[in-house]
Amino acid sequence: MTLDSKRPLTLRDVSEATGVSEMTVSRVLRNRGDVSEKTRTKVLAAAKELGYVPNKIAGALASSRVNLVAVIIPSLSNMVFPEVLTGINKILEETELQPVVGVTDYQPEKEEKVLFEMLSWRPSGVIIAGLEHTDAARAMLSAAGIPVVEIMDTDGKPVDAMVGISHRRAGREMAKAILKAGYRHIGFMGTKMPLDHRARKRFEGFTEALAKEGVEIEDREFYSGGSALAKGREMTAAMLERSPELDFLYYSNDMIGAGGLLYLEEQGIDIPGDIGLAGFNGVELLQGLPRKLATMDSCRQEIGRKAAEIIIAQMDEAAGEVDTSVTLTPTISYGDTLKRR
Repeated sequence: MTLDSKRPLTLRDVSEATGVSEMTVSRVLRNRGDVSEKTRTKVLAAAKELGYVPNKIAGALASSRVNLVAVIIPSLSNMVFPEVLTGINKILEETELQPVVGVTDYQPEKEEKVLFEMLSWRPSGVIIAGLEHTDAARAMLSAAGIPVVEIMDTDGKPVDAMVGISHRRAGREMAKAILKAGYRHIGFMGTKMPLDHRARKRFEGFTEALAKEGVEIEDREFYSGGSALAKGREMTAAMLERSPELDFLYYSNDMIGAGGLLYLEEQGIDIPGDIGLAGFNGVELLQGLPRKLATMDSCRQEIGRKAAEIIIAQMDEAAGEVDTSVTLTPTISYGDTLKRR
């Protein structure tokens, strides 16, 4: 059978190729109705050979929803979010739901635009990073009439459901571990806080815990670029030149922390004796460094899995009550750069 390559395949094409009615083809492809195994096998084989893909928009017109879950994240270059996506996919791959990803680059206005476009396709659910959104974005989420799960953070009130960690608590716990190890002259390096609310909350928790023990951060530096080894090296060198008395450096993420670690190794500085280091996220890629950086796991894959489970449960009317506030507990990994005492 010759087909116009510019014309999408239809049920009629599969019907003509198999010699069965369009209704029967539809039943087979939707796995509905009583169809003989021989006919089912013939239809499926023909559909596969032709490359036929069902038009789900037609079905969506009846249900007002498509089998897509909008996943809106701030970055794909940040290693954190691909792991979150892996967790989401592991759960959704057992269902008819498919994740579709939008990226906001940490820009509230761009998040608003991405969310508008995603919701216009009438997805079955939304998984979106963070609890902070513009008023317009929050209004769209509230009015969507579908499950909405805000992820990565639980320091706030969700529109519908939330899964993540308390970043303020994460900051406090790291500060307690640093103080317990005997460090008192502390510097901080991280992203500019208006863009990264979760980093800001960790910083707030960190400084609060230090202040309770009468300790203040003695030097700090922020940047707006990506989390890169080169930036970590650059900032660490500059900070220690300004403040050579520092005995601990706390980084808002592991990548800049790894850059600082490599710089200090090159300088022959005793780690963690003369100076200690810690990052955040527990990035597995950095396990090959000369020393293991102290860090805290942000429970990325588990966050993705839990969020997808909530979407599925809320779509199931028979599922009963669903836990819509899930706070996971990250743990500190001391590695080779934070003394234990």
